[in-house]
Amino acid sequence: MTDRQREILYAIIEEYAELATPVGSVTLAKLFDCSSATIRAEMVKLEAMGYITQPHTSAGRVPTDAGYRLYVNSLQERIDHQGNDVKAIEEDPLYATEERHTRALATRIQAQSQADYAIRAAVDSLVSLTGNLGLATIGDQVYISGFGNLFAQPEFSQAEQVQAVGKLLDNIKPWLREVQPNEAINVYIGTENPVGKTSNVSLIISRFRSPYSDRSYIGVLGPTRQSYKRVMSLVRHAGLMLEDIIL
Repeated sequence: MTDRQREILYAIIEEYAELATPVGSVTLAKLFDCSSATIRAEMVKLEAMGYITQPHTSAGRVPTDAGYRLYVNSLQERIDHQGNDVKAIEEDPLYATEERHTRALATRIQAQSQADYAIRAAVDSLVSLTGNLGLATIGDQVYISGFGNLFAQPEFSQAEQVQAVGKLLDNIKPWLREVQPNEAINVYIGTENPVGKTSNVSLIISRFRSPYSDRSYIGVLGPTRQSYKRVMSLVRHAGLMLEDIIL
């Protein structure tokens, strides 16, 4: 893949997250200051590689799970490089973009005097800030909030998709216990989810240490079409803040 193809793919992912409609060559031509014909030629190549697809008869393209995975991997590399280095995180340009939101997270978490209330407050904040469903482990329980947010998304207008999401949530507790996601931030995209593979959702989970366990988790569940850059940053910050405040 060339650098330009990678940039076009990432632009399609970010535009689709924002607009919720297939992204066409005219939109991308304006972004890249080139002709629509040039963009269309690159889109054909990206489609042949399996990173984007053309839904129905639309002239635009949408990302595939493989396209999202390539994009998310690039974001995870940056997060892994930062580790728990607060200074490195704060120097990242993305932090500046999300600083207002991360401060809102911190304010709600710090207002709680008990660990379980702080975790619930962090989940509720993620629900408000991301528009997704939020979840976290509190001891042997899983706290879930934001069903209305999730099912208000256009991706879940069909009953079978809602049922697939329900199946995933029904199995989230035993799945977390079995898989024990091992990275600072873990992202399971669409068909990568162990259950509910047809639900068109992504699960973004951050591991953190709490009084209940060294392997507590907080995260969000939302459509595969979402702003991974923003949501992954917020989920990661939520885990770090909880460790700092409740331990």
